[in-house]
Amino acid sequence: MSIAGRELDDTFCYICQDHLTDPVTIECGHNFCQGCISQRCEGVETAACPQCGETFQKKAFRPNTLLGSIIQSIKQWGLKPGQRGREGNVCEEHGKELTWFCKKDVKALCEDCKGSPAHSSHTVIPMGKAAHESKSTTIPVDLLPRPEPSNPVAPLPWLEPSNPAAPLPWPERRLERCKSRGHDSPVRALAGAPGAARLLFRSENVNVQEQEAISTQLQELRGWRRAQIYAVDVTLDPDTANPWLVLSEDRKRVRFGDTQQDLPNNPERFDTYPEVLGAEGFTGGRRYWEVEVGDKTRWTLGVCRESVNRKGESSYSPGNGFWAMWLRKGEYKAFTSPPTLLPVSVRPSRVGIFLDYEAGEVSFYNVTDRSHLFTFTNTFSGTLRPFFCPGVSAGGTNVAPLIICPVPAQAGGNLGP
Repeated sequence: MSIAGRELDDTFCYICQDHLTDPVTIECGHNFCQGCISQRCEGVETAACPQCGETFQKKAFRPNTLLGSIIQSIKQWGLKPGQRGREGNVCEEHGKELTWFCKKDVKALCEDCKGSPAHSSHTVIPMGKAAHESKSTTIPVDLLPRPEPSNPVAPLPWLEPSNPAAPLPWPERRLERCKSRGHDSPVRALAGAPGAARLLFRSENVNVQEQEAISTQLQELRGWRRAQIYAVDVTLDPDTANPWLVLSEDRKRVRFGDTQQDLPNNPERFDTYPEVLGAEGFTGGRRYWEVEVGDKTRWTLGVCRESVNRKGESSYSPGNGFWAMWLRKGEYKAFTSPPTLLPVSVRPSRVGIFLDYEAGEVSFYNVTDRSHLFTFTNTFSGTLRPFFCPGVSAGGTNVAPLIICPVPAQAGGNLGP
């Protein structure tokens, strides 16, 4: 039984960002191309998973032939990331919805297929019943290769009811461990174990809405993890800092000061709002950085054109060269025109910003719960720079600094082009 709305990004290697080739599974449950992960741990016997950071033994690689066969099927169908199998589960021959399942040919059927002579002597059951009967499967029914009409295949062994006394397959053992560590429902266990969720979904008690929620969470987690691959070292530019701002010596922290400093009013400096730019300018490629906002009550973060107005008043908007979001009065907003109120269920103590210059995207992530907050889309030209505003301090509130944080090494830091 597959996760509702499940996308095909699961079959891509986190390292090379392409379809998995000769996939192997490491101890934490994540899958990589054998060549990619072997190169990553060349010369060592113990390494950290590039996706989650968990330590694994090089000799513990497990060839994942099942996943490899799924990928071959996907390649044969010409499916790409973001697409779903078979045009939304529609029969290619008759153009009708696939609502039946032939147990002999291990094949999804439409109403016309079901009534054809090719399946008249076969056991054909409703798709919903097939999903229920195959709850112990480790491969989604909708990703099975469709056999040629002249070459029916025997039922695959992993579609048969499992023996309750037999040892669980390895991904399922991992899920069981997740449950034993305090996950009191399969939903939370899967959400905490994306490696297992890729090939396994076996709970009878999870409804469609919960499945869709899991799929969304996994998709957002994948997006955030991939953004982290392009982590760069961002520092603050003191020549752009408003005189009320205090920067740390390493140029990684900025806070609103107690007094206005006597600084030269150079053309680069913001003179009205407590703003400062990153020292690094980007004219292409992908870049990611994270900022600790802690318990601050107001802040603004994002990306801006190097040419934005530094003097006098200006508003945050893409039209004015700002792609930013802020926290004010307990509300999170993205500065579209008009601003978009963001639904945030978990207060972010750290925010990730991802710039994809060629794609024209600036994305924001809640690192605290690993969720996607918002993505701006535009067409970029010229130089873009990270943008920071810690907000004013008043009455002893909002005094904490914004802190540019190092991205964990296992995320692939400094691999941006």
